Amino acid sequence: MAAKKSKKKGGPGPFDALKALRDELEQKAKKEEARTGAKRAPAPPPPLRKPEPEDEALLLHRLFAGVQPLDRSKGSRVPRQKVESPAAEQHAKRGAEAAQREADAVHEHLRTLVEGRARFEVNDDGRRVEGRRVDLPMDAVRRLRRGLLPIDSRIDLHGMGAREARTQLELFLRTMRSRGERCVLVIHGKGEHSTGGVGILRGEIAAWLSQGGCSEHVAAFATAREDDGGEGAVYVLIRR
Repeated sequence: MAAKKSKKKGGPGPFDALKALRDELEQKAKKEEARTGAKRAPAPPPPLRKPEPEDEALLLHRLFAGVQPLDRSKGSRVPRQKVESPAAEQHAKRGAEAAQREADAVHEHLRTLVEGRARFEVNDDGRRVEGRRVDLPMDAVRRLRRGLLPIDSRIDLHGMGAREARTQLELFLRTMRSRGERCVLVIHGKGEHSTGGVGILRGEIAAWLSQGGCSEHVAAFATAREDDGGEGAVYVLIRR
Protein backbone atom coordinates (compact mmCIF):
# COMPACT_ATOMS: atom_id res chain seq x y z
CA MET A 1 0.00 0.00 0.00
CA ALA A 2 2.88 2.39 0.84
CA ALA A 3 4.48 1.78 -2.56
CA LYS A 4 1.30 2.83 -4.44
CA LYS A 5 0.99 6.09 -2.46
CA SER A 6 4.58 7.13 -3.12
CA LYS A 7 4.13 6.53 -6.86
CA LYS A 8 1.06 8.80 -7.02
CA LYS A 9 3.00 11.63 -5.38
CA GLY A 10 5.69 11.40 -8.08
CA GLY A 11 5.67 12.98 -11.64
CA PRO A 12 2.56 14.19 -13.50
CA GLY A 13 -0.08 11.62 -14.42
CA PRO A 14 -1.75 11.14 -17.83
CA PHE A 15 -4.74 13.37 -16.94
CA ASP A 16 -2.44 16.24 -16.08
CA ALA A 17 -1.17 16.30 -19.67
CA LEU A 18 -4.72 16.40 -21.03
CA LYS A 19 -5.62 19.24 -18.66
CA ALA A 20 -2.63 21.20 -19.82
CA LEU A 21 -3.64 20.66 -23.46
CA ARG A 22 -7.19 21.83 -22.73
CA ASP A 23 -5.89 24.98 -20.99
CA GLU A 24 -3.65 25.71 -23.93
CA LEU A 25 -6.56 25.40 -26.39
CA GLU A 26 -8.74 27.67 -24.28
CA GLN A 27 -5.96 30.31 -24.22
CA LYS A 28 -5.67 30.18 -27.99
CA ALA A 29 -9.44 30.52 -28.35
CA LYS A 30 -9.52 33.56 -26.11
CA LYS A 31 -6.71 35.20 -28.06
CA GLU A 32 -8.57 34.54 -31.33
CA GLU A 33 -11.78 36.06 -29.96
CA ALA A 34 -9.89 39.08 -28.73
CA ARG A 35 -8.36 39.50 -32.16
CA THR A 36 -11.59 39.18 -34.16
CA GLY A 37 -13.78 40.95 -31.57
CA ALA A 38 -16.71 38.54 -31.83
CA LYS A 39 -17.56 35.03 -30.95
CA ARG A 40 -17.95 32.46 -33.65
CA ALA A 41 -21.58 32.32 -34.72
CA PRO A 42 -23.25 29.05 -33.97
CA ALA A 43 -24.02 26.85 -36.89
CA PRO A 44 -27.56 27.47 -38.28
CA PRO A 45 -30.13 24.72 -37.67
CA PRO A 46 -30.85 22.43 -40.58
CA PRO A 47 -33.78 23.65 -42.73
CA LEU A 48 -37.18 22.06 -42.15
CA ARG A 49 -38.10 19.53 -44.78
CA LYS A 50 -41.12 20.59 -46.80
CA PRO A 51 -43.70 17.83 -46.75
CA GLU A 52 -44.22 16.01 -49.96
CA PRO A 53 -47.69 16.09 -51.60
CA GLU A 54 -48.16 12.44 -50.73
CA ASP A 55 -47.52 13.21 -47.04
CA GLU A 56 -50.08 16.05 -47.04
CA ALA A 57 -52.73 13.83 -48.62
CA LEU A 58 -52.08 11.12 -46.04
CA LEU A 59 -52.32 13.64 -43.19
CA LEU A 60 -55.64 15.02 -44.46
CA HIS A 61 -57.00 11.53 -44.91
CA ARG A 62 -56.17 10.70 -41.27
CA LEU A 63 -57.71 13.97 -39.98
CA PHE A 64 -61.01 13.62 -41.84
CA ALA A 65 -61.46 9.86 -41.65
CA GLY A 66 -65.09 8.99 -40.68
CA VAL A 67 -66.48 12.50 -41.33
CA GLN A 68 -69.81 12.46 -43.24
CA PRO A 69 -70.49 15.43 -45.56
CA LEU A 70 -73.77 17.35 -45.20
CA ASP A 71 -76.50 16.84 -47.78
CA ARG A 72 -76.72 20.29 -49.35
CA SER A 73 -79.83 19.36 -51.32
CA LYS A 74 -81.92 19.58 -48.10
CA GLY A 75 -80.46 22.84 -46.85
CA SER A 76 -77.33 23.74 -44.99
CA ARG A 77 -78.76 23.29 -41.48
CA VAL A 78 -78.53 20.02 -39.63
CA PRO A 79 -82.09 18.74 -39.01
CA ARG A 80 -83.17 18.73 -35.39
CA GLN A 81 -83.98 15.27 -34.11
CA LYS A 82 -87.33 14.94 -32.43
CA VAL A 83 -87.07 13.32 -29.01
CA GLU A 84 -90.28 12.14 -27.38
CA SER A 85 -90.79 10.66 -23.98
CA PRO A 86 -92.29 7.16 -23.67
CA ALA A 87 -95.48 8.67 -22.21
CA ALA A 88 -95.89 10.99 -25.19
CA GLU A 89 -95.31 8.12 -27.60
CA GLN A 90 -97.94 5.99 -25.86
CA HIS A 91 -100.41 8.88 -25.91
CA ALA A 92 -99.83 9.46 -29.61
CA LYS A 93 -100.20 5.73 -30.31
CA ARG A 94 -103.50 5.52 -28.42
CA GLY A 95 -104.77 8.59 -30.27
CA ALA A 96 -103.89 7.06 -33.63
CA GLU A 97 -105.58 3.77 -32.71
CA ALA A 98 -108.74 5.58 -31.56
CA ALA A 99 -108.85 7.59 -34.78
CA GLN A 100 -108.45 4.39 -36.82
CA ARG A 101 -111.27 2.66 -34.92
CA GLU A 102 -113.53 5.65 -35.46
CA ALA A 103 -112.72 5.72 -39.17
CA ASP A 104 -113.41 1.97 -39.45
CA ALA A 105 -116.75 2.40 -37.68
CA VAL A 106 -117.76 5.20 -40.06
CA HIS A 107 -116.79 3.12 -43.09
CA GLU A 108 -118.72 0.13 -41.78
CA HIS A 109 -121.78 2.27 -41.15
CA LEU A 110 -121.63 3.78 -44.64
CA ARG A 111 -121.15 0.37 -46.21
CA THR A 112 -124.13 -0.92 -44.25
CA LEU A 113 -126.28 1.94 -45.50
CA VAL A 114 -125.24 1.34 -49.10
CA GLU A 115 -125.24 -2.45 -49.11
CA GLY A 116 -127.73 -3.19 -46.34
CA ARG A 117 -130.56 -4.18 -48.66
CA ALA A 118 -128.35 -6.58 -50.63
CA ARG A 119 -127.13 -8.30 -47.47
CA PHE A 120 -130.62 -9.41 -46.47
CA GLU A 121 -133.24 -11.57 -48.10
CA VAL A 122 -136.64 -10.23 -47.01
CA ASN A 123 -140.12 -11.74 -47.57
CA ASP A 124 -143.25 -9.76 -46.66
CA ASP A 125 -146.71 -10.98 -47.72
CA GLY A 126 -148.58 -8.22 -45.90
CA ARG A 127 -149.25 -10.38 -42.87
CA ARG A 128 -146.04 -12.08 -41.97
CA VAL A 129 -142.50 -10.82 -42.47
CA GLU A 130 -139.20 -12.67 -42.50
CA GLY A 131 -135.59 -11.78 -43.32
CA ARG A 132 -132.08 -13.14 -42.98
CA ARG A 133 -128.53 -12.27 -43.85
CA VAL A 134 -127.49 -14.06 -47.01
CA ASP A 135 -124.65 -15.85 -45.19
CA LEU A 136 -126.90 -17.22 -42.44
CA PRO A 137 -128.01 -20.88 -42.83
CA MET A 138 -131.73 -21.38 -43.46
CA ASP A 139 -131.92 -23.81 -40.55
CA ALA A 140 -131.37 -20.91 -38.14
CA VAL A 141 -134.26 -19.00 -39.70
CA ARG A 142 -136.59 -22.03 -39.46
CA ARG A 143 -135.83 -22.46 -35.78
CA LEU A 144 -136.40 -18.73 -35.20
CA ARG A 145 -139.74 -18.82 -37.10
CA ARG A 146 -140.97 -21.78 -35.02
CA GLY A 147 -140.16 -20.05 -31.75
CA LEU A 148 -137.62 -22.68 -30.74
CA LEU A 149 -135.10 -20.15 -29.41
CA PRO A 150 -135.52 -18.84 -25.86
CA ILE A 151 -136.33 -15.12 -25.69
CA ASP A 152 -133.66 -13.26 -23.74
CA SER A 153 -135.37 -9.86 -23.69
CA ARG A 154 -138.18 -7.85 -25.31
CA ILE A 155 -139.07 -4.27 -26.22
CA ASP A 156 -142.55 -2.76 -26.75
CA LEU A 157 -142.73 0.08 -29.28
CA HIS A 158 -146.49 0.71 -28.84
CA GLY A 159 -147.47 4.38 -28.78
CA MET A 160 -144.18 5.66 -30.25
CA GLY A 161 -143.81 7.65 -33.41
CA ALA A 162 -141.70 6.21 -36.23
CA ARG A 163 -138.59 8.29 -35.45
CA GLU A 164 -138.65 7.56 -31.72
CA ALA A 165 -139.41 3.89 -32.28
CA ARG A 166 -136.49 3.46 -34.66
CA THR A 167 -134.10 5.21 -32.27
CA GLN A 168 -135.23 3.09 -29.33
CA LEU A 169 -135.04 -0.09 -31.39
CA GLU A 170 -131.47 0.59 -32.51
CA LEU A 171 -130.38 1.37 -28.94
CA PHE A 172 -132.09 -1.79 -27.67
CA LEU A 173 -130.47 -4.04 -30.27
CA ARG A 174 -127.02 -2.54 -29.70
CA THR A 175 -127.36 -3.08 -25.94
CA MET A 176 -128.52 -6.66 -26.32
CA ARG A 177 -125.67 -7.46 -28.66
CA SER A 178 -123.11 -5.97 -26.27
CA ARG A 179 -124.49 -8.22 -23.51
CA GLY A 180 -124.18 -11.30 -25.69
CA GLU A 181 -127.96 -11.95 -25.89
CA ARG A 182 -129.08 -14.20 -28.75
CA CYS A 183 -132.84 -13.81 -29.34
CA VAL A 184 -135.19 -10.91 -28.51
CA LEU A 185 -138.84 -10.07 -29.14
CA VAL A 186 -139.79 -6.74 -30.72
CA ILE A 187 -143.47 -5.79 -30.25
CA HIS A 188 -144.57 -3.28 -32.89
CA GLY A 189 -148.37 -3.77 -32.83
CA LYS A 190 -150.84 -4.79 -35.51
CA GLY A 191 -152.08 -1.31 -36.25
CA GLU A 192 -155.76 -2.21 -35.73
CA HIS A 193 -156.49 1.27 -34.35
CA SER A 194 -154.48 3.11 -37.00
CA THR A 195 -155.95 4.90 -40.01
CA GLY A 196 -156.76 2.31 -42.65
CA GLY A 197 -156.04 -0.49 -40.20
CA VAL A 198 -152.37 -0.58 -41.18
CA GLY A 199 -149.83 0.06 -38.45
CA ILE A 200 -147.04 2.56 -39.23
CA LEU A 201 -144.47 0.56 -37.28
CA ARG A 202 -145.61 -2.69 -38.89
CA GLY A 203 -144.89 -1.23 -42.31
CA GLU A 204 -141.43 -0.03 -41.30
CA ILE A 205 -140.13 -2.84 -39.09
CA ALA A 206 -138.77 -5.00 -41.94
CA ALA A 207 -136.87 -2.07 -43.46
CA TRP A 208 -135.40 -1.05 -40.09
CA LEU A 209 -134.18 -4.57 -39.33
CA SER A 210 -132.64 -5.11 -42.78
CA GLN A 211 -131.18 -1.65 -43.43
CA GLY A 212 -129.35 1.13 -41.62
CA GLY A 213 -128.12 1.15 -38.05
CA CYS A 214 -130.48 -1.51 -36.70
CA SER A 215 -129.38 -4.06 -39.29
CA GLU A 216 -125.79 -3.97 -37.99
CA HIS A 217 -126.95 -6.02 -34.99
CA VAL A 218 -129.42 -8.36 -36.74
CA ALA A 219 -128.77 -11.82 -38.16
CA ALA A 220 -132.42 -12.70 -38.94
CA PHE A 221 -136.01 -11.86 -37.99
CA ALA A 222 -139.41 -13.49 -38.36
CA THR A 223 -142.99 -12.80 -37.34
CA ALA A 224 -143.68 -14.25 -33.90
CA ARG A 225 -146.00 -17.12 -33.03
CA GLU A 226 -149.49 -16.28 -31.72
CA ASP A 227 -148.60 -16.87 -28.09
CA ASP A 228 -145.76 -14.31 -28.39
CA GLY A 229 -147.75 -11.59 -30.19
CA GLY A 230 -148.36 -13.07 -33.63
CA GLU A 231 -148.43 -10.52 -36.46
CA GLY A 232 -147.87 -7.68 -33.98
CA ALA A 233 -144.34 -8.82 -33.02
CA VAL A 234 -141.15 -10.28 -34.51
CA TYR A 235 -138.43 -12.51 -33.23
CA VAL A 236 -134.98 -11.03 -33.84
CA LEU A 237 -131.82 -13.14 -33.92
CA ILE A 238 -128.91 -11.00 -32.71
CA ARG A 239 -125.58 -11.12 -34.51
CA ARG A 240 -122.65 -12.55 -32.59
